[in-house]
Amino acid sequence: MNAVITGGSKGMGLAIAEIFATNGFEIAVTARTQSDLEALQQDFATRFPDSALLAVRADLSQKEGIQIFTDAVSARWPTVDVLVNNLGQFLPGKLLEDPDGFLEKLMQVNFWSAYHLTRALAPAMVAAGKGHIFNICSVASQAAYPDSGAYAITKFALLGFTKSLRFELRESGVKVTAVLPGATWTSSWEGAALNPGRLIAASDVAKSIYHAWDTGPSSVVEEIILRPQLGDL
Repeated sequence: MNAVITGGSKGMGLAIAEIFATNGFEIAVTARTQSDLEALQQDFATRFPDSALLAVRADLSQKEGIQIFTDAVSARWPTVDVLVNNLGQFLPGKLLEDPDGFLEKLMQVNFWSAYHLTRALAPAMVAAGKGHIFNICSVASQAAYPDSGAYAITKFALLGFTKSLRFELRESGVKVTAVLPGATWTSSWEGAALNPGRLIAASDVAKSIYHAWDTGPSSVVEEIILRPQLGDL
C-alpha cells in the first residue's frame, strides 16, 4: 500500500505521513525545500525502516512541479492507494485591500495544486477500481472569517471540487473525503502567544484521516470537521 501526501515534510502533512508509515504504507511526499526533504528521509529511515519514502523536490503551485511529482510517483507505483492533497498556505488580508495577484497566488497553492494533481493521478485509481482521495479543506470552506477573504475563497473552491469529485467517482470504487480542520498547531503558529492546547493537534487530524481510510468498501466518510474543544480562535 502507498500514500501520496503533498506538503508532507512538516506540520499536518508530516503527521499524516507518520501515521500511514506507522501502519506499513510506502510514502511519497513533496516539498519545495531540499533540506527539509533530506531531513525527512533521515528521520524516516531511522523511525520507519520498513516504510520506503519517496521524497521529491517540486513546487506544486506550478504545473511543471506537478508533472515532476506525477512522473516520480507513476514511475514508482502503477496506481495510488491514498492521495492526500494537503498543500496549503494562509495569508491574511481583506478582499478590497489585497494587492493585485494576491488571490491568484493563494489559488495556485490551495486549489490548483490539488485540482491538477488529482486529475493526473486519479485516472489510474479509477482504472484499478480502488483508492481514497483526501482534500484538506478548512472550516473556512464553510464560513468567512475576519481577514481571510481570499483564503476562504480558495477553500470554498476546494470543498466544491471535493464534492463534485465525490459525486463523479461514487461508482468507481474510489473514495473521496473532505477534511475541514479548524486552527491546528503547526510551525505557522510558532511565536504566537497561544497555548498549544488551544489548537487542534496535527496528530489528531492525521488519526481522523487514517480512521476514515480504514473503512469497508461499501461506506465512505464524506466530510471530517474538527475544531478546538474550546471553539474557533
